[in-house]
Amino acid sequence: MISIDLNADLGEGFGRWRLTDDEQLLSVVTSANVACGFHAGDAATMRKVCELAAERGVRVGAQVSYRDLAGFGRRAMDLPSSELAAEVAYQIGALEVFARAAGTRVSYVKPHGALYNRVVHDEEQAAAVVDGVVLADATLPVLGLPGSRFLKVAERAGLPAVTEAFADRAYTDQGTLVPRGQDGAVITDADAVVERSVDLARTGTVVSHSGERIPVRARSLCLHGDTPGAVELARRVRAELAASGVRVEAFA
Repeated sequence: MISIDLNADLGEGFGRWRLTDDEQLLSVVTSANVACGFHAGDAATMRKVCELAAERGVRVGAQVSYRDLAGFGRRAMDLPSSELAAEVAYQIGALEVFARAAGTRVSYVKPHGALYNRVVHDEEQAAAVVDGVVLADATLPVLGLPGSRFLKVAERAGLPAVTEAFADRAYTDQGTLVPRGQDGAVITDADAVVERSVDLARTGTVVSHSGERIPVRARSLCLHGDTPGAVELARRVRAELAASGVRVEAFA
């Protein structure tokens, strides 16, 4: 039977500001990418999300980022490798405190935003992120784009490398994500997102921005929690996957 993990970016609030409906999304997803305070999130939010995830049996993942609260981690930055590695380890460690207090643990690591896209091609920055993960816990799986430098470097370092796909993002013919600044980069039609989710899970392929069918084999499917109607869309995706014979379960 085909199986797939559903992950979502959660805990993306700060102080009184809230972006995602963490409680409702945690009733749908199997893995939670928790913001660790660098692009979003704060100590109280991290603690709460870990507690809710533990109650529901959802795996907790550290979503690490460049230090960019003002830009939500989506601005390109250049950091020395040693500094980036230290900051990645720092974020994982911070989340681990709250995860363990809630009776669970950090089960994987996923880069966010500009860092996620950077390590697709940049081996030096990919190696720095991997070094940071190893510094925190050399057994942690990492989540990333199929074919990325990040996953290849992670495998060489002995980390489990887990591939993911995005049903609500457009792909280039090369299997990378269309930059958010381009028209059509984010797919907003709910029916199309649901259809693409099932297609990705069952066939390991997706139709690119140019209309070509390309391979995107993924063990996890990301559902963005900051889009309008995110909770209802996530429920529809999970229900349709089940109806199509796809088992939804955590990879970690």
